[in-house]
Amino acid sequence: MQIVDQNYFQLFNLPESYNLDSRKLVAEYHKLQLEFHPDKYSNSPESEKMSALSSASYINDAYETLKSPLKRAGYVLTLRGKDIASVGQEDLSMELLMEQMQLRESLDDLPKDDSALPKLEALKDNVQVKISEKQSNFHEDVVKDDLSSAKRAFHELQFLFKLLSEIEESEEIRLGY
Repeated sequence: MQIVDQNYFQLFNLPESYNLDSRKLVAEYHKLQLEFHPDKYSNSPESEKMSALSSASYINDAYETLKSPLKRAGYVLTLRGKDIASVGQEDLSMELLMEQMQLRESLDDLPKDDSALPKLEALKDNVQVKISEKQSNFHEDVVKDDLSSAKRAFHELQFLFKLLSEIEESEEIRLGY
């Protein structure tokens, strides 16, 4: 019952690629959850119960990682030996930093009431296009084994996903959620 020796892609029978078949991921996840659910082992010896619990936790962590485009990108880089926690000047261009400042200023300059909703939607659309472009760049860089560029794209995606989250939060506040 030892599954924790497999990397997340192996666990779900998926190729080690940034682009993945999300339907297959979900199907494999449900299959593994049924197979390793701790309740199935409630009458088993303590060691089997603990192993099932550990396996279920590993399956959940793997699923959450591969389901998230940003976490999946970081995981792909980690599998290829890149330290995603360290960020150097070579990982962030001045152009990226300037663009991020401008996008954040655009968000901060919007009115604080619901009159800002159309502009928030436009800003959100703009950021989602940028995310799609960066995800494509990341995938291409990994395929070409240009891991320095892939790491740069990953850090750019971190900024963009954080900004997207802030935009969505601003929309919710203005909508009274």
